[in-house]
Parts: sequence; C-alpha cells; structure tokens
Amino acid sequence: MGKTYPEIDERLAEFIARQHLFFVGTAPTSLDGRLNISPKGLDTFRILGPTTVAYLDLTGSGVETIAHLRENGRMTILFCAFEGRPLILRLQGRGRVVEFADAEWSDIANRFPNTPGARAVIVLDIDRIADSCGFAVPLYEYQGERTQLVDFARKQGAEGLEVYRRRKNSRSIDGLPGLAMGGAQIDEG
Repeated sequence: MGKTYPEIDERLAEFIARQHLFFVGTAPTSLDGRLNISPKGLDTFRILGPTTVAYLDLTGSGVETIAHLRENGRMTILFCAFEGRPLILRLQGRGRVVEFADAEWSDIANRFPNTPGARAVIVLDIDRIADSCGFAVPLYEYQGERTQLVDFARKQGAEGLEVYRRRKNSRSIDGLPGLAMGGAQIDEG
C-alpha cells in the first residue's frame, strides 16, 4: 500500500501544489513533553529542492514547532488529499528555524509572498518520503482561505506583533525556548 521515494519527484510536487492544508508534527525530547500537531494553510509552503522543503511560519498563539526544532530537530510534514485520488504523503527529517536576524532570512523569505505576521521560515531537510493510501480520509470541498490570522497581524502592526511574540512566543507550553527574536519582520503591507 505505501511506497517510499528518494526525493520529491514531479508527481509528488504536483500533489503537494494542489493541497490547501498540511500538518506539521513535532515532539520534545522529554517523555513528559507534549506532542504537537499544527495545521497550516495559506500560500506558505515551498519545495526548495528534491529533499528540502520550507514553510513560512506565521505569528500564532504558540511556538511549539519552533521550540521542538530548537531542541531536537525532529519533524514530520503530512499532506492528505481531501479531494480527488486518495493519498497521504509524509515528509520526515530534520527541521530548523530561520528567523529575521539570521543571515539567510532575506534569501529564503523572498521565496514566499509578503504575508503580514510572518515570524520565521521552517526548513525541513528530508530523510524519508513515504506515501500511504488515504482510503479513510473523508472527502471535503475547499471553499477558500480564512483571513483572520492575516487580519490580526495587520491590525497589530510591527510593534504590536513584537510585543505579542515576546509575550506568547518566547517559550513553549513545556517551557522550552521559542523565538530568539521578537522584533523585526517583513513589511506588514
């Protein structure tokens, strides 16, 4: 039923491009720590190479993925087809966080739309690509993107987002370090 791939080929890239939603899974090293699964959407995902992908991480109420990556780097990104042919695709590997102050920020951030609220880019170096059937995934019809997160970021402005990030994104729910920088960001326009 399932198959593994050495890299993201054209067929897999086309499948990924058609998806409006993906999930990110991470976990802390501690057995007492909480696992995290985050849904992601908007135009935030990019294939950087045959075994490297990235997504634009937007300001939210938590910082679990960033904290877990800083601690151990383990990450899985999952896509599943809600329309058309059933398929689940997992990209597993080592993730890392690129923030505003990092040398590669400008180069990597330019691969994404100028989205208000961007706080980091998460890069995944993939060591396993696998699919499975997806026969149990229900069919859903895509109706459009929600605007609340981007609207919130616009309303906050750069200074408001910096305050918010320092308050909400400096530590994970398990107390692990989150964002290194609360400040500068891409244009909120």
